[in-house]
Amino acid sequence: MTSHYLQLVALSAVWGSSFMLTRFAAPLLGPNLLATLRMGMAAIALAAIMRVLRMPWPWAHWRELGLLALLGVAAPHAMFAWSALYMPAGYAALLYVSAVLFGAFASAWMKEEALTGLKLTGCLLGIVGAALVVQLGPVQPTPRLLLAVAITVIGSAVSGMSTPLLKRAVKRMEPLAITAGMHAIAFLLLLPGAVFELPRARFDPGALAAVFMMGTFTSGVAWWMYARLMRHLSPLAGLSSTFMITGFGVLWAVVFLGEKVDSGLYLGGGVLLLSCLLVSGVDPRPSVRAALARLHSRRT
Repeated sequence: MTSHYLQLVALSAVWGSSFMLTRFAAPLLGPNLLATLRMGMAAIALAAIMRVLRMPWPWAHWRELGLLALLGVAAPHAMFAWSALYMPAGYAALLYVSAVLFGAFASAWMKEEALTGLKLTGCLLGIVGAALVVQLGPVQPTPRLLLAVAITVIGSAVSGMSTPLLKRAVKRMEPLAITAGMHAIAFLLLLPGAVFELPRARFDPGALAAVFMMGTFTSGVAWWMYARLMRHLSPLAGLSSTFMITGFGVLWAVVFLGEKVDSGLYLGGGVLLLSCLLVSGVDPRPSVRAALARLHSRRT
């Protein structure tokens, strides 16, 4: 089980770069074209792996794959790309953690996981930790910003609700086939918007490189690995990566963009770690009580 959580941390590090890359590429390519190219690149990468492994496409489950494509990747990525035009990446990262709350209630409603007070506490602590890490400054509440906030929350909601559906899907289909089918269908769903936006796109080499990185790695390979992990983790444990994604998103901004680090990053990081443990069902109270008892016995 420890190896599964280490893989989840690695995936969070990869996914954390998406906010920075989306913020850079969306104004150049346009949000619809960016999301479509990202889905297409992911589908191509996954199809190539499927061909090497001689794995068939799961088109017998096209209805289930279509719903997963819409909720899991097509709608959220299109919404996040549009919001990136009007919202700082830090705000998007913070709002994205609301996906865990929506996923928690969806998992409980679908009876995929029991929703305990400890796990709800972890969800709320995750939002607090993300706010400490991001350390957002004031922005002008323009109508477009408020609309971007609403769209980001909706995108986070549908993304979170797709996780228990993915948990069910991996019980019947291969993770690679699921993710390849999802991204191929998502590409077709987003294609009309991309065609409409195509004349205004600026095909900057840096933006295309960002699309390649996001499509091949943060969408294609990472989603495949995530689907594989969902065979072994509960929906909420998988969604706990959302908290770590926020932390890594800020960390990459510090490393690659030279943003300043303050105490909020360290304090928030600790809170995020605790929230991930709680959401995953780990109760730290017995360990804390045992540590306090040992400390007390040494003093006496």
